[in-house]
Amino acid sequence: MRMRLTAVPALTATLVALTLLSGCVTAPSRQTTTNALDAILAGPRPATERSRDRYRHPAQTLLFFGIRPESRVLEIWPTTGYFTRIIAPLVRRHGQLYAGVIPAGRSPFLAARLARYRRMLASRPQLYDRVHLVPFPPDGSAALPPGSVNMALAFGDLHRWMALGVAPQALASIYRALAPGGVLGVVDNRADPSMAQDPRARNGYVRQDYAIRLIESAGFRLVATSEVNANPLDTRNYPAGAWTLPPAYRLGRIDRARYAAIGESDRFTLKFIKP
Repeated sequence: MRMRLTAVPALTATLVALTLLSGCVTAPSRQTTTNALDAILAGPRPATERSRDRYRHPAQTLLFFGIRPESRVLEIWPTTGYFTRIIAPLVRRHGQLYAGVIPAGRSPFLAARLARYRRMLASRPQLYDRVHLVPFPPDGSAALPPGSVNMALAFGDLHRWMALGVAPQALASIYRALAPGGVLGVVDNRADPSMAQDPRARNGYVRQDYAIRLIESAGFRLVATSEVNANPLDTRNYPAGAWTLPPAYRLGRIDRARYAAIGESDRFTLKFIKP
C-alpha cells in the first residue's frame, strides 16, 4: 500500500509538468526544460534506475546536449529504457522520440530484450505511448528518412559498434537521419589516454581523442565536451574490463564491495553537430 501511495503523486507531478509544457506558446526555455526534467525524474521510475542517477546525471547530460520538449530525438539501441523513461515524457506533446532498436533476427537474447522494452513502453501509455520503434541495424542501414531528427543520442554504444566493427556504418546512418545543424550526443567509457586504443574496444573503454577523431571522420564536428559523467575513481584496469564495475558486476561476488565503492565507469560526454 505504501508504494501505491507514493507512486500516484509522483505520476501526477510528471503529468502536471507535461501539462504546463503543453500550454507554452513560445519555445520552452532551458529553465522550463530543467523543471520538466526534475518532475520526470521524481516520477514513477524503477528504484534500480533511480540508483544510477548519481552516476549518469541524466538531467545535466540531456541539458548539455540541448534537449527541449520540441526536440525530435533518435535514441540509439536503448536497452533497459533508462533514458527512454526520461526523454519520452519530455518530448511527448511537442516533439518525437524514435527508439532505434537492434532487429532481433534469430537471436533469442535480442528478442527477449526487445520484448522487455516493449512491455516497459506499454506499462505507462500515458507517458510512453508516442515512442516510435524503428530498426537501427548494426550494418548501418537507414534507420529513418534523411533529416528526420534534430538530435541523436548514443549512450554506451560507441564501444559496442567498435566491438562489432561497424562504427563507421552506424555513424553514417546517424548522419543521414540528422537534419543539418542537428546534434549527436555521445557518452561512453573513457579509456586511459596513455594506453594504445584497441580498435575493437574489447575492455569496453574508448580513448576520448580516438572517439572524437572517429566521429569527426564521419562528417560530424565536435562543439563541446563535458565532465559531468567523469569518475576519477575508475582506474580502468579490471579483470573483466568496464563490465567489472556496476551495474554489470561481471565478476559476481569477487571484490564486489571494492567495485561498488568505485561506482560506474569514468565516461566522456561529447556534443557534435552535423554541419
